[in-house]
Amino acid sequence: MIDAFSTSHNRIKTLILLAICGLSAIAAATVGINDNLPGILLAFLAATAFVLALVHPWRTARKFMFLLLASVLGFVLFVILNIIIDTAAQNPANAGALQDLLQSPAIDAFSIFIAMICPAAFIVGAVGSVVMFIRNRRQPA
Repeated sequence: MIDAFSTSHNRIKTLILLAICGLSAIAAATVGINDNLPGILLAFLAATAFVLALVHPWRTARKFMFLLLASVLGFVLFVILNIIIDTAAQNPANAGALQDLLQSPAIDAFSIFIAMICPAAFIVGAVGSVVMFIRNRRQPA
């Protein structure tokens, strides 16, 4: 993250990618993402731009492999957390305030955010690791 703001060139790239992220997220919210392919693609573009804004200065395949591994692990943990939250929200023995909290729009927004970030990080990690592996292999020693 610090590398993204270390030089003026990286700072400009980071701000441009964050602007693309924000504009895509606003466009996705305007179009709507409920059963709407253009809205879903705009939301995915926003998530990908957000991930790229953080990792664009990386120049080693190892960092991208860690991102790939973290995205897979994050997705698995997200699925487990989502199952636990749904189970707790469906349990009639829980207090009404807890059920209202678990079924709130904030939890839904968090779930959509994680559901978009994990695949975006997976794709950026996979493509970045392959590209950096090839790029570092071709450079003369």
